[in-house]
Amino acid sequence: MNPYTSQLGSQDPVRVLSATAARLHELLASLGDERVNRPSAPGKWSPREIVTHLADSEIAHSFRYRQVLAEENPVVQPWDQEQWAREYGAYKTEQALRAFAALREWNVALLRSLTAEQMARPAKHPERGDITVRELIETAAGHDINHLRQLEEALKRAA
Repeated sequence: MNPYTSQLGSQDPVRVLSATAARLHELLASLGDERVNRPSAPGKWSPREIVTHLADSEIAHSFRYRQVLAEENPVVQPWDQEQWAREYGAYKTEQALRAFAALREWNVALLRSLTAEQMARPAKHPERGDITVRELIETAAGHDINHLRQLEEALKRAA
């Protein structure tokens, strides 16, 4: 099982995905402007960088969902998050949050419309092997949970 999917437990992945933007907004507002740029430890991402990563991830998820729905058994492209993170200094927290929220809303509308047959459409992932649309969705939801927990920890440390 992939590590992100395991974080879901019995939660509905689309419900998790639909709630993330609002929770991000709450957490980032609670952290405030100063703490949002403070990493939890050397070499770790700051809350601003985490939300920027989530926006980047949503771009990747957007393409993957549509690729698997449109093509027969495609290979989905992995991406190196650390390489993408090199450019995170270009973005402000609010920009990243707005981009994430808009993309997420767009994706959730698509995901809610899918049939069971579409959810079972297969793809290949070079690192994870055979995967379905449902597993892509579960991965995205578990990924959200992972990063929301990191932000919740940052808020606890700040208190």
